[in-house]
Amino acid sequence: MANENILVIGGGPTGLEAAKGIADLGYKAILVEKRERLGGTPDASGYAALTPDMRDAGEAMDEMRAAVENNPNVEIMLNTEVTGAEGETGNFKVKAKSAGNEVEIEAGAVIIATGFTHFDPGRETQKYGYYEHDDVLTLVDAEKMLKEGNFVRPSNGEKPKRVAFIQCVGSRDRQIGNEYCSKVCCGISSKQAIEVREMVPDCKVFIFYIDMRMYGYWENEIYWPAQEKHKVNYIKGMATEIIKKGDHLIVKGEDTTMRRPMEVPMDMVILAVGMEPSAGTRQVADIFGVKKNQYNFIETIGGALNTVSTNVEGVFAAGACTGPSDLEDCISAAGSAVMKSIAAVRRVAVPA
Repeated sequence: MANENILVIGGGPTGLEAAKGIADLGYKAILVEKRERLGGTPDASGYAALTPDMRDAGEAMDEMRAAVENNPNVEIMLNTEVTGAEGETGNFKVKAKSAGNEVEIEAGAVIIATGFTHFDPGRETQKYGYYEHDDVLTLVDAEKMLKEGNFVRPSNGEKPKRVAFIQCVGSRDRQIGNEYCSKVCCGISSKQAIEVREMVPDCKVFIFYIDMRMYGYWENEIYWPAQEKHKVNYIKGMATEIIKKGDHLIVKGEDTTMRRPMEVPMDMVILAVGMEPSAGTRQVADIFGVKKNQYNFIETIGGALNTVSTNVEGVFAAGACTGPSDLEDCISAAGSAVMKSIAAVRRVAVPA
């Protein structure tokens, strides 16, 4: 007899939404998360506010957790990592390690929601000085400071007077093999720029960009308010090097609008790092025999009309494990994966 339980791997926003959707439809979700708590990257990286609506990220994750915790249709397995799998739609047997113990999970379908990791700006090149200069941060580092309400220079604890964001660090870069746009970085930089201006009103904020990619409503929700209301300075240019000079950082590069070299002093530089597939995404894809694309994200097979089905029947993938995604993408994909996973187990359980 077919098993109608749905296994969800990953307890971030996508996995939480998927588990809630499965439970709401009267099916049982088994939610596996390798960390000690649910919430995924927004929780682990200490996000301050969501883009674009500026909602408190902690409150949002608490709400999503509350929808699955103590839910009779959701079994939560924390500190658990998938180690093996076999079977087919209606009869998957998945091995997992929990607190050192091997367990077997039986499910009719699987939703992979293992998310992404942030690009390490010091991995390939040190032209930005991330591991050399205390005042060079990433969006992730800055987000934690904004969450704490204490945006200061790490080097001396003083409030900055000039802050620069540098876009496309680890994205749109053929030299390192990440030719893709990470989709959310422009919006997040603009959101953080607004927060910096609100927290440190005397600070001048600059965003150096190749192209500003604000899709949908983000244009009016973030981009124009950042410029017109919060006086953030957008400069079309390429930053090629960051060096230390006295008490300041010097951003070297080219102002591509004016077609001239630039050297501008800053107190802090924030690198807009892109998305890469997480180690968990690569590992789980290999375990289930799911194809990955050239960038090692999980490859879905239906193009624009089916963004969650994989080459393995009964195994679906949703959210940033399939490629750069914003929160709205993740929530929408979770809903689609729920619908298709339940349809898959119902076809086996009640054959035509």
